[in-house]
Amino acid sequence: MVKAVVGEETRLHLAEDRLSRSSLPAEVGLLMGKLSSTLDRGFVFDLVPTPRNDAGQPACSLMETAKDDKKKGSKSKSQAVDSSSLLIDKDWVAEHARQVSRMLVGGMNVVGIYVWASEISFKNSTMVLCQTIKTVAEAASMLEADPDEKLLIHVCYSPRRWTCRNCTLSSNITSSSLRPCDFKMGRVLTSLQTFKCLHNFDLRLPIYHESASTSQTLSDNLPHGISIYANELRSAKAMIDGKLVVSDETCTTDGLHEVELLLPFTQATYIGACSQKDIIGVLVFTGSVCSFAHLNSKEPISQAIADIKGDIIRSLQSRLDILCDEADGHLSPSDDGDREARDETLQKKPVPQLVLHSLRKICSLPFPRRVFVPWLMGTFVCDYLQPSETFEVVKDHCVELMSMEAPSETSKILEPEAEAPSTITGSFWDLVAPSSSSMEKSKENPKVDNGQKAIKSTNINFIAAVFFLLLSIIIGYFLVIRQ
Repeated sequence: MVKAVVGEETRLHLAEDRLSRSSLPAEVGLLMGKLSSTLDRGFVFDLVPTPRNDAGQPACSLMETAKDDKKKGSKSKSQAVDSSSLLIDKDWVAEHARQVSRMLVGGMNVVGIYVWASEISFKNSTMVLCQTIKTVAEAASMLEADPDEKLLIHVCYSPRRWTCRNCTLSSNITSSSLRPCDFKMGRVLTSLQTFKCLHNFDLRLPIYHESASTSQTLSDNLPHGISIYANELRSAKAMIDGKLVVSDETCTTDGLHEVELLLPFTQATYIGACSQKDIIGVLVFTGSVCSFAHLNSKEPISQAIADIKGDIIRSLQSRLDILCDEADGHLSPSDDGDREARDETLQKKPVPQLVLHSLRKICSLPFPRRVFVPWLMGTFVCDYLQPSETFEVVKDHCVELMSMEAPSETSKILEPEAEAPSTITGSFWDLVAPSSSSMEKSKENPKVDNGQKAIKSTNINFIAAVFFLLLSIIIGYFLVIRQ
């Protein structure tokens, strides 16, 4: 449990100045930071206000619960003011948290919410704030290891002060779930260390007959494969700057640290115990993921490795979620020379509704590629671009979601992933055990080999076997005659 919280003083002072100049009666937003279980401390990097909703309404406003009756004099007026409470659009704040969590790298999370309000309106809105924290936690949670607690920072303007509370998440959340914790401001971002990893992956998921499995669509198969791969990734060993990590100690050197993950040589559990009778194809999910993680100087190296692994899984899940959110996404046949023969149903059906066992062609689907944007004092946030999108989309997301200045030069946006991950569907025996020649071809071209070479080599072997069989019969016949 987090017992103390440290906020980045430069960012929090800027946020306080912005709020005091805005003359807003109330505001709600997200806390960017990290909750360290090893140190029992929380770190707040920045405050990101939730933008207005689609109707142009603020996510948080004041609501007068008592009627202002002029006939009752000044006493009733003071009671009306004292009874004011916060009206928060919980679903909109949760949607903001869901989209912002996709833009964060390893070691950074949506750790809670903040609210700018008076002391009285804050006390009258405790239950609403608890419910908002719970919805935000559910929307921003993408990993099983996410902590079961969030922070609530109250920036009070009457009187002016900062207070922090720890909210324990449970099924029956109440006002008693909020507990005060120590809060202070200091230098947080300058003590962060940066780790980078470029990880290659290759997932092969079986496509079953309609009667053999309930997972029929792309959105059903890939989450299952990603969850299995996440379990394998957790057992991977790590090398940092070329040295195998064998001890759990802090990192004492500065600069960018290169991380390499070493997966164990185990049989792929996502295609184990499969027979040709049950499987009609294979869904191949392959590519490279670039991951960044930021570690506090007092945390052990093992936490950086865990953050890198979590960021890789979160990145894969985010790309799949983006595709599922795009209703006009579709699979396109990988054979460029046969565009006229495309299945019209593939062009009309959105990605979540694609029934994989009904596909009759080898198809490929490029996933969004990950790009990185400089954020605060050497840290990064990320975004995902579809093949048809440009850097202007990244700039808009930075301004709308993160309330940060968009990079003036596109050269500052990093593109470490040479090629975005992609999914490929094809014949089971062509994809589950490809020959060496087809593997080399797939590295040069993401299209899938149709297996004609394997068929030709099989025919040659069969003819040679028949020839040697006939030759042995003839030789045996002549030996019997001679005897």
